[in-house]
Amino acid sequence: MYICDNLKNMIEFTPNFPLKQYNTFGIDVKAKYFAGFSSLAELHELVDDKLFTKHPRLILGGGSNVLFTKDFDGLIIHPKLEEINIVEETNKEIILNVGSGIIWDNLVEYAVLHGWGGLENLSAIPGNVGAAPLQNIGAYGAEIKDVIDKVIGIDLSNKRTCTFKKTECEFGYRSSIFKTKLKSNFLITHVVFRLKKFPHSLITGYGEIERILEHEKERTISVMRTVICNIRSSKLPDVKTNGNAGSFFKNPVVDTETMGQLKKRMKDIPVYETPEGGYKLSAAWLIEKSGCKGIRSGNAGTHDHQPLVLINHGNATGKEILGLADFIKEKVYQLFGVALETEVNVI
Repeated sequence: MYICDNLKNMIEFTPNFPLKQYNTFGIDVKAKYFAGFSSLAELHELVDDKLFTKHPRLILGGGSNVLFTKDFDGLIIHPKLEEINIVEETNKEIILNVGSGIIWDNLVEYAVLHGWGGLENLSAIPGNVGAAPLQNIGAYGAEIKDVIDKVIGIDLSNKRTCTFKKTECEFGYRSSIFKTKLKSNFLITHVVFRLKKFPHSLITGYGEIERILEHEKERTISVMRTVICNIRSSKLPDVKTNGNAGSFFKNPVVDTETMGQLKKRMKDIPVYETPEGGYKLSAAWLIEKSGCKGIRSGNAGTHDHQPLVLINHGNATGKEILGLADFIKEKVYQLFGVALETEVNVI
């Protein structure tokens, strides 16, 4: 074990560190070095150390959106900031400053228990708070950009603290400036959320939510959270049983001409018009129609109920899972002429 040069807070850089418990696919790989930090002071010590400057770096929280295909020949940085602070509160809303190391669903549960609305549709999504704005996570008609006020972190290229207002985050479909222009160069330490107090604006018109709510006596954010959790548990595999990273592919967006051609061939293809004028297709539908639902290749496979989810049946390697993903891409393209884009970060 290597101790950093500055002995004030004794940051530990652990060599040859196993990452199986730090990625939800459960891929058995190792990092050349691993260092966690629990405070901003520790983070500043970390980025000032020679190991930080001499090695490739990867920021790894809950590991819910990453596929390791080999050992990582560099430094894994693991945020462990876990505070929730009230920045401002009025009769209508509350603003929270949340540490990036908090488990995402713990934050959702905390907000719902306190009567703060805006996160309930994003219940049961794996991962930590720091990854939420990077991916602009979304589910059941809601996206994280709808409740983010600011994103705070450190620019690793110059070690300066930076704050990005919502309008500066360049949020897109499962994307942000932190995933594109600032990829691997910006470490998110805190996310500031703007949540609503009663009355809440529930998003209920997605999928089977409305049908389920018809049988509920009341419509509250607590009920919504329960409904979402039940839907997800019925459709998606438990990472403790079958390692996975949730949706492996993005829902593809096509232009008017492509959409028209697809509709002529398959009238039942689900299509959703986007605010930008494109047409979003269901990647899960495309994969299923390509014959890839519930298939298995070695220790890798697609889920029986949700083909958008690739799973580790036990001892799959990252290369096995990536090989299956490439096979699915090819099958979908051959049948539909639509290119699937990977949502998961492949290392």
